[in-house]
Amino acid sequence: MKESMDLPTARQDLKSCCAQLYEQDFVRLLPGDSFHPGGLALATERGQALNLEPGLRVLDVASGTGTSALHVAETFDCEVVGVDYGADNVRVANEEAAARGLIGRVQFQQGDSELLPFEDASFDAIICECAFCTFPDKAKAGAQFHRVLRRGSRLGLSDITRSDTLPEALDSLMAWVACIADARPVDGYTEMLQAAGFRMDSVTVHDDALTQMVNQIRGKLLGLEIAVGLKKINLAGVDFTNAKHMAKAALEAINAGQLGYALITATRIG
Repeated sequence: MKESMDLPTARQDLKSCCAQLYEQDFVRLLPGDSFHPGGLALATERGQALNLEPGLRVLDVASGTGTSALHVAETFDCEVVGVDYGADNVRVANEEAAARGLIGRVQFQQGDSELLPFEDASFDAIICECAFCTFPDKAKAGAQFHRVLRRGSRLGLSDITRSDTLPEALDSLMAWVACIADARPVDGYTEMLQAAGFRMDSVTVHDDALTQMVNQIRGKLLGLEIAVGLKKINLAGVDFTNAKHMAKAALEAINAGQLGYALITATRIG
């Protein structure tokens, strides 16, 4: 990133970089059904923590290809709106909603987490999975969450947590985009949300879900590398050596207590 680039431009470039990364076929192959540690089981737990029920209007910020939003709609009979920075993610998510007969109850649109395209007090709950740590201006995103929620409504945020220091392999730009290097300690997240006008309700630790996901990615990396070597698939430009090194470093950091995963629930006040 050029030093002469102004901050707003740099932030937009970083958002675009992140969105494009997660739209790549290679990245989509790695985590399986969900980009998020804990998958749909943790999505259900979060929905229960938010007291979701039929008729509520839920916003999924950084909804990706819609896996969790569709699950919430089907499990809790809610109306769900997903917003994501990546146009291809939005297209895929809307196609899946149509295929599952959920058009009218679930919709996806392109938008920026730091400038949500919705009216004030228009949602009963917000979910945000493994994405808040990638937002360049987290304070602004938190203020947007507060703005579009109705008073007394709740936020369920699950995300990577980290200590102040990480292995060098994880402190690269790629690690930042992949939800690691700009993650914060739990206290860092809660302080930001409190400053945005939220009251903290609960924090639950799910480091085991992160361990399981990293192990799954390590296994898939090996399988993909073998498939590429046998010319069964073409993944030109993928540096498997670096990817495996980063995944190994991530697992070591989890075991050392330097990386973790937490679910935070909070209520909009004020």
